Formats: sequence, C-alpha cells, structure tokens
Amino acid sequence: MNKSVAEINERIRRGDAVVVTAEEMVEIVREKGEVGAAEEVDVVTTGTFGAMCSSGAWLNFGHADPPIKMQRVWLNDVEAYTGVAAVDAYIGATQLSETRGFEYGGGHVIEDLIRGKEIVVRATAYGTDCYPRKEIETVVTKDDINQAVLCNPRNAYQRYVAATNSRDETIYTYMGTLLPNYGNVTYSGSGALSPLHKDPNYETIGIGTRIFLGGAQGYIFWEGTQHAPTKAMGTIMTVGNLKEMDARYLRGATIEKYGTTLYVGLGIPIPIINERVAKTTGVSDENIKTNLTDYGIPRKDRPILREVTYAELKSGKVEIDGIEAPVSSLSSLKRAREIADILKKWIGEKQFFLSQPVERLPTDQVFKPMKQITAVPFVRDLMTRDVVTAKPSDSITSAAKIFAEKNFDHLPIIDKKGKLVGIVTSWDIAVAVGTGKKKLSEVLTTDVITATEDEPIEAVARRLDKYGISGVPVVDARGELKGILTSDDLSKLLGGRKR
Repeated sequence: MNKSVAEINERIRRGDAVVVTAEEMVEIVREKGEVGAAEEVDVVTTGTFGAMCSSGAWLNFGHADPPIKMQRVWLNDVEAYTGVAAVDAYIGATQLSETRGFEYGGGHVIEDLIRGKEIVVRATAYGTDCYPRKEIETVVTKDDINQAVLCNPRNAYQRYVAATNSRDETIYTYMGTLLPNYGNVTYSGSGALSPLHKDPNYETIGIGTRIFLGGAQGYIFWEGTQHAPTKAMGTIMTVGNLKEMDARYLRGATIEKYGTTLYVGLGIPIPIINERVAKTTGVSDENIKTNLTDYGIPRKDRPILREVTYAELKSGKVEIDGIEAPVSSLSSLKRAREIADILKKWIGEKQFFLSQPVERLPTDQVFKPMKQITAVPFVRDLMTRDVVTAKPSDSITSAAKIFAEKNFDHLPIIDKKGKLVGIVTSWDIAVAVGTGKKKLSEVLTTDVITATEDEPIEAVARRLDKYGISGVPVVDARGELKGILTSDDLSKLLGGRKR
C-alpha cells in the first residue's frame, strides 16, 4: 500500500488523518504488523530533547549611525563569529564567556534572547571610509534585531554511543561525569522516539522537511555534519525562526568541567507512505542498539566494550564484566514525549502540514577522520619498558639502595603476577628512613595514577600536571605493569621538538 504526502495532507485538512506517536506505533506494528499499520496510520510523530553542541544562531543587528563593520563582537561577553558582511554575526552554542567561563556560553545567550532578556552587545572594528566607527556598545532584545535564525549544523543524531570509564580516576566529558572503573554509564537519545531511527533509509526525511524545532516550526536544509548513515549515525542540519521559539525547548546548559552547550527540542513527523516506513517507525527500544564505549581511552576510536539496547539503557542499569553499572540519560525522555505529543496535536488541529522533501539525504556517505600531516606521540613511543620494580615485602633499605644506584625517582611495586599494586618515590623512602619504617608495604601509595600504552602523550602530560606528580606507571587492561613514563621523558620530547 502506497500513500503520497499530498494525500496525507488532504486527510489532515479533512480532519480524518490518523496520527500517532512513535511509541504508540511500536504497539500498533506489534499488534497488526507493518501491513495493517500502514493501512491504519497516516503520520507518526517523533521527538528528542538533548544537548546538541553543534548549534547556534545567525543575528543581524542593523546599521548604527555612524556605521560600523564589526570585526569582533561579544554578546554578554561571549564572542560571536563576524567574518561575514558588516553587522551579521553567528553565536555558537559552545563558545564560552570571557568573564564567566564554563558558567555561561553561547547556548545561554540564545536562551536569554528567546526569553526576551536584554543582551549587551559590544563590537570593535578597524574602521573604513564607508564604515568609520571603530567601537560600539549597546543593549538589545530579540525585538531590536532584524533576523534571529537558529541554524544548527548538526542535530538529532540517529543514535549516539553510551559512555563509561575504565580509568582509575573520574573524567569529565561531553557525555557527562564518568566515574572510575566503570562506575557508571551515560547515554543520549530517545530510542524508540528518536526521529532518524524511525526513517533510517530517509524515504520521507530530506531537504525541505518541515519539523518541530525549539517549540516552533523549522526545516531540514541539508545533511548534518558528520552524517554517517552507514553506521546508523545520521544527522541533519536544521533552521528556524529563533524569535518564534520557546525557551522550554531551547536551553543553555553547562556540562561540568567540559563546557557549554544548547539543549534542543526537535521532532519530525513521519508520513507512512508505504509498509517499509511503517515497519521502521515500529522499531522498539529492544531492537535499537548502540555501542557501550570506553571514554577512559582518549582516542578517536575508543574501545567498544559491548553492544547495548536502548531498553537496557532505559532500565537504569547495564552489565559490564559481570557487574551492574548504574545508567543515567543526558537527554530528557519526558520532554521528547512532550514534543511528539505536541506535533500530534498540531497536526490534529491542522496547524502543521507535512512537506515533501525536494531531495533525499544521502544514505551511503562515510564520515572521514581529520587528515593529519604530523605524527602524534603516544605513551608507547616514549615510555621506559625495562622497569626496575620491587615487592611490598621488600625492605626500605633495599629500595634506598636502588634509588641511589639507578638515580631515578619512581619505584613501581608489583605482586607475584606482575600486577601493579602501588608505587614509592625517592621522597617516600627518605621519609621512611627518617621515621624508622622497615617495609615498603608501610609507605607505598596504593591509589596509583596510571597510563596505558595507547594514550596520547598530551593526555598523560595533563594528568601529571593535574595531580602534581612527575611520573606514571604504564599498565595494560589487566593492571599488569608494562613500563613507566616520567616528566624527564616528556622533557626529552619537547627538547627534540625545539631542535
């Protein structure tokens, strides 16, 4: 059975279109199959509400008198991009305030604009014959500017990985705070309500598709950046009138010790044009999968620990190596349901009609990594592999002798199987001698900051600085000692670069 978008819109005009949310469609397909569902349902509404860092807004301030060609501009001390024309600027969601840091950023400016708050605009320029002014400071609201257009390069990931952390320290990422030793799992996305999961073949979603965006009507105008449909990680570029939007569905936010972002509410109505689309809109959380990924490894291709379903993630716990880890969502399922319900209501009240895409989005595009022309050093390239070690039962005297003979500052302590159990430094030994300690077990540090061979040197250098230490043992996934990396090794690297 086939239906056209025009036919479905005519049913909407007559008031007899059958519109259901994506969660309701799951049950309909389960009960009646895709054939029965395609015959019964005309439109399936979707929704998602989560952090979408690749978002921002184009603003036009109008010309001052005398006029200025803005070279740099700040909105509430958040710098915006001005490399176009004279009084246009793009405020990005993740740009930080120069005075408030992580507390306030571009996403907050956008929310404040929507709320009708006054925004302090400060601009500087080099001055020209036709734009003689070199600086200006003023206060505006959304009613004072000409255009305020939400224009988001990458929104609504079809799915995103779930995150956890294998390291022995808490880390702060765009996936939130991740506790040590797989202490928690975070994820994003609405699963069965996720817009791009409902039409993964892009039969109905494309350039020109009308959508719910930030509480108003918006449009898809291109594939999103990093669009990777072959890996079920498609994205969309979206655009809409910021002045019509609602701060309930566009919220500035701070991700602890990472940066600022913008939470975006987005929903796409899926016209049920055939049985294939009916089938994909009926996919449940049990059948939507993503990868549980180790963010403790700061690499482009992070280790995948296992595959998980959205049903597992939404249950609040996931098993990792036989241990249950608590799960939390970075997006709001409640708000996603609200968006799907609003779209359903708009269509039912004839306030929202479907649009036929002028062009489908690509389905075979591959996301390429950045081209790099210089080699990046990793721990394995600099670490010392032939490491002198000791046992917890060894004497302080024997350790003091090792430090004196070898002239280094770090002595890893291992057990009989070669697993790292602690570390002592030359300072620890000096204190031990002065206080009459006898065994290394009395002075060793057991909460050891470590590194792995595949970590970039830059990441480990930050760790040394963060904890005020001068060396880290290098271990494998089993905790077995593989080497050691010290600040002296890093100094040699920097010295080599200078030469």
